[in-house]
Amino acid sequence: MPIRSPDFKRSLLLAAGVLAGASTPLAVQATSYGAGIENSQWYLSESVFECRLVHEVPGYGRAVFNHRAGEDLSFFLEASTPLMRPGRGDLVVEAPVWRPGIAPRPVASVNVAEGNRQVSLGTRQAHVLAHSLLDGMRPTITREAWFDDRPVRVQVSNINFAGEFERYQRCTSNLLPVNFDQIQRSRIPFGSGSTSLSDADRKLLDNIVSYVMADSTVERIFVDGHSDSIGSRIDNRALSEERANVVADYLKASGIDENMITVRAHGDQYPASNRPADNRRTNIRLQRAGDRPELQQATGYGGEPTG
Repeated sequence: MPIRSPDFKRSLLLAAGVLAGASTPLAVQATSYGAGIENSQWYLSESVFECRLVHEVPGYGRAVFNHRAGEDLSFFLEASTPLMRPGRGDLVVEAPVWRPGIAPRPVASVNVAEGNRQVSLGTRQAHVLAHSLLDGMRPTITREAWFDDRPVRVQVSNINFAGEFERYQRCTSNLLPVNFDQIQRSRIPFGSGSTSLSDADRKLLDNIVSYVMADSTVERIFVDGHSDSIGSRIDNRALSEERANVVADYLKASGIDENMITVRAHGDQYPASNRPADNRRTNIRLQRAGDRPELQQATGYGGEPTG
């Protein structure tokens, strides 16, 4: 009689749990969590900063499709209490019980992490899940339980999903082009001796303006001009001031209150690196209400000086 490996036995148990359902022997029967027809709901939380589709999974926690401004769709499972053992789990798309005869379709092996956010999926897999729900299927993630070898199955219900997904799509069309993390610290590079803005620089500044106009918690914008060390210190100081003013003037002309903007010029005092090109720059930093003022020199990307 051939010897079967533990992985082979585990695969058989998982397959039995998925395909056999109630007929699986009690010792290996999966513990399933999922909403039924009577309690399956999806909720859309929407703003210009983020669109979030939330589905409560009774007994387990919630499943969330999340789309942040400046990023793409992602998905995560958040458990009220972690029930799945950390490790590799299986993501399968299944038909609901009222659509018999459709075989489960394996999608991927997924990482089950410690903590409450047990499963996080990137853009491609999140889109696979969304389209399977629109097709009337049920994405299911299976992994052993924390305290025994019984599989835990978390099912994401397709019921009432389609209508909220349409609202989600409308929400994404109104998202800002960037989020706070993407523009909190920004850098405008300059050519040697130049104070001219490129089209790419203007696009970055336009994105900063769009964000600041939408986020009332941003209370101050620091604009710090820098130069390389070529030439005299007096000339470099004047050049860095002109670079900072070019950026500040563009922000003000685009609708930013000048009282929010603090302009500082540093010449070649705080080099970002040994490469002159890295030091011909203006750094921009956004400060929100309640942020702790940073005490650091103007070194590196987006740094600010003390004082």
